Amino acid sequence: MAEAGAVVVATATRRIAEAVKASGAIVEVESKSFIDIVTKVNKPLVVMAASGVVRKNYRYLVGYKGFIFFTRCKTPLELPRGIDLI
Repeated sequence: MAEAGAVVVATATRRIAEAVKASGAIVEVESKSFIDIVTKVNKPLVVMAASGVVRKNYRYLVGYKGFIFFTRCKTPLELPRGIDLI
């Protein structure tokens, strides 16, 4: 019985690893860290989405070294010049 549980865990672990390889990894960071990462990227492409009617929420994504960094905040970020913003 213990062996069957170990097989299930090993299978699940392998599938998670395969999914991360296929889609990359999304890492949530604080807004300041996000801006620091954006400044490290050569010609960064930042994706921004705003949502909410009464209370606006802003979400941002940027790719860096194979990872996708994500942050959310209540006010728009002051991003550096020279980025591509979508």
